[in-house]
Amino acid sequence: MLYAVIMAGGAGTRLWPLSRRGQPKQALRLIGDRTMFQHTVDRLAPLFPMGRIFVVTSAAIADVLRPQVPELPAGNFILEPSGRDSAPAAGLAAIRLLAGDPDAIMVMVTADHYIDDAEQFRAVIAAAGQVAAGGTIVTLGIRPTYPATGYGYVLAGEAQTIIDGFRVYRSAGFTEKPNLATAVRFMEHGRYSWNSGMFIWRADRLMAEYRAQLPDLYASLIGIAAENGTPNEQQVLRAEWEGIRRVSIDYGIMEHADNVAVIPAELGWSDIGSWASLLDVLEGDDEGNVFQASVVALDSGKTLIRSESGEGRLIAAIGLEDMIVVDTPDVLLVCPRARAEQVREIVRLLEAEGAHNHL
Repeated sequence: MLYAVIMAGGAGTRLWPLSRRGQPKQALRLIGDRTMFQHTVDRLAPLFPMGRIFVVTSAAIADVLRPQVPELPAGNFILEPSGRDSAPAAGLAAIRLLAGDPDAIMVMVTADHYIDDAEQFRAVIAAAGQVAAGGTIVTLGIRPTYPATGYGYVLAGEAQTIIDGFRVYRSAGFTEKPNLATAVRFMEHGRYSWNSGMFIWRADRLMAEYRAQLPDLYASLIGIAAENGTPNEQQVLRAEWEGIRRVSIDYGIMEHADNVAVIPAELGWSDIGSWASLLDVLEGDDEGNVFQASVVALDSGKTLIRSESGEGRLIAAIGLEDMIVVDTPDVLLVCPRARAEQVREIVRLLEAEGAHNHL
């Protein structure tokens, strides 16, 4: 049976100062009047009943997200004691699902993706589930629209089959965030897709990969699973979690896994990881500006201005080109669009200085 697992533990530091510790990006209304978390559940709900949608996150973030989708059972929030990246988080979900269904198939998605074609998304997920049922790891590839250097790429090898109109290829390898020349070559090649970070696999196949590639993590997960439902469950979880190292699914599992398939799809997909990527998906004016505030602008283009400082706040802009301006009651961010990834470095500086009131 198919189960959706939403990875929702990220801090979203590149979307600071709007994304904060008490209000991370997945809880924000960045596109329309729904939060990123609500958009994610909305996309999944026609395919998955609420009882088969699980969320991996921290206790603090779960307290923020639960009221946003009250229909989700509270027990479907799987709580990490602390962030250890995506491989341990997915492992927690795997042992939870296997405790109730030894044939569980996990559809792993994140809470910060934008997908324009939700119907096509559900169709490709259903097709991928059929492939994964046989033990194959499936990743969704996104047909690239430009030579992006901020995404990973997956190469489609030999064609394997067609499921519900979707071509399934053997994966011929992953490449993480190439330079511009390599990204251009990938575009010209025609068989490379962006790695969406969405994976579909049997939960027991994922555990087998942990056993082979990440044996320390596997041992910890088995120890945690052994105490599931006992009075010692939380104590053992915290103790094992302390010794688990940070590792992502991409580096820890996907780079060396065998029997991996890729299904390229056109979904209108974007990873909303930064202010620049948000500007890419929002509809702008004739000059490419996106103003989420009261703005008076002269000779400005391709600029995002957002304010959270109330209706009485007016922002005047002159000669801004390819800029990001985010105004909150206690922080004003101004940076070139091309340097939006460096917002996380500002967050690190504030952390080092102990400026926790701004984080």
